[in-house]
Amino acid sequence: MSKTNIYYFFLIVFAFALISCKPKEDEKKAPKYWEFPAELDFDAIKKRGFIRAVVDNSSTSYYIYRGRTMGYEFELLRNLANQLGVNLRLIVRHDLEDAFRLLNKGKADIVAINFEVNEERKKFANFTDPVNTMKTVVVQRKDNSHVDSLSQLSNKKVFIKKGTIYKERLIALSDSLSLSLSIEEINTSLEDLITQVIQEEIDYTVVDNDIALVNATYNDVLDVNLMVSQPNPVSWAIRKNAPQLGTKINEWIERIDRTGYKAILYHKYFLNKKNSYHRSSSAFSSVSGDRISAYDDIIKEGANDLGWDWRLLAALVYKESRFNHSAVSYAGAVGLLQLMPVTLQRFGVNDPNTPNESLKGGVNYLKYLDGFWLERVPDNNQRIKFILASYNVGHGHVQDAWRLAYKYGKDNKRWENVAYYLERKSKPEVYRDPWVKSGYAKGHVTVRYVREVYGLYESYKVLVDS
Repeated sequence: MSKTNIYYFFLIVFAFALISCKPKEDEKKAPKYWEFPAELDFDAIKKRGFIRAVVDNSSTSYYIYRGRTMGYEFELLRNLANQLGVNLRLIVRHDLEDAFRLLNKGKADIVAINFEVNEERKKFANFTDPVNTMKTVVVQRKDNSHVDSLSQLSNKKVFIKKGTIYKERLIALSDSLSLSLSIEEINTSLEDLITQVIQEEIDYTVVDNDIALVNATYNDVLDVNLMVSQPNPVSWAIRKNAPQLGTKINEWIERIDRTGYKAILYHKYFLNKKNSYHRSSSAFSSVSGDRISAYDDIIKEGANDLGWDWRLLAALVYKESRFNHSAVSYAGAVGLLQLMPVTLQRFGVNDPNTPNESLKGGVNYLKYLDGFWLERVPDNNQRIKFILASYNVGHGHVQDAWRLAYKYGKDNKRWENVAYYLERKSKPEVYRDPWVKSGYAKGHVTVRYVREVYGLYESYKVLVDS
């Protein structure tokens, strides 16, 4: 190779090196999760049949009390879903960034956590009209760490939930009063922070006044009188590209304000201190413990025998008796699992008012039904729905609907196909069909029964560990 060629060779190599080192001007940064939100407005939600909302698990928002799903935000959302003509599905999140991410990816439709609207939050979402007003207070103990004024918080450490408005408020407070205030953000629930104050793990936290008052009702050690901010309007978050949904929600907000529904609900959860005490201090509340009922232990044993998630069996027990071991129905069914006399006798239950016996008898009956449907419906998840329906109305009626689904060319191993015909068993042209052996039945009641058991099960799964 000649010197000239060598010269040009190195010149070309050097040029390529410069090009490769030069940043690509057209290289674009990856979009943030909120910049291109999922295309999912009200019409699509309506067609889908359900609306998903992010909530927090607290003594005011969403929790279980004696087997029943409760909470201020929960009841508001349930009322909203009813007005919109859709079912409600809830997602519990403590991490607000995660909540916004789910919203913009279309995995949630509402973040039903009380937000004060500011410019920073407007980046992530749009906001509804105000659903409430909130003021912020210091939660502290009535011991040596107690402070009487905000100025006494100087040189103290205050723990707050990550991603909340409380940080801004404390910074503003620190600046206005020239405080040397240490603020530590933790990715946990407000309820957990209050618990940490009670257990002397931390001295101070800052939360909304409502949740502070409810907790102070059943924890005498707490002082929640020191106010950080005056009441400010708070809203829920929706996707920026969901104007239809925003309009529907705002119309609903106007209605519950006008009719007084919101005021009644607010009184139920925040102003009735006696009720708040009993709900929040109960050993069988998902907020103060991890239990559903007084019978969780024997329900777990029964579920293990069945091969079920114990929370599903708990949902069935609640549906049958509201966890009242001495309950008696108009038809003569008794005990936790409301067994009829003939079933009691068949499965050897001597005293149906004894929780252990009642539950064992009910589990044995469920095992029998599982055996009946095992070959007919091999898939376990599908079969459980057949079992629940059979438990409610009798397996003969469910088998009739199963036969009809087969007759009309439907997959009778899938519950939704069988449910279609079961719902119609009150119609003469259906229950008089030659394929029907057990006659008339209010099948629509049974289909709703299965749906409600599963709805409660979904709530239990969200709030109580397996």
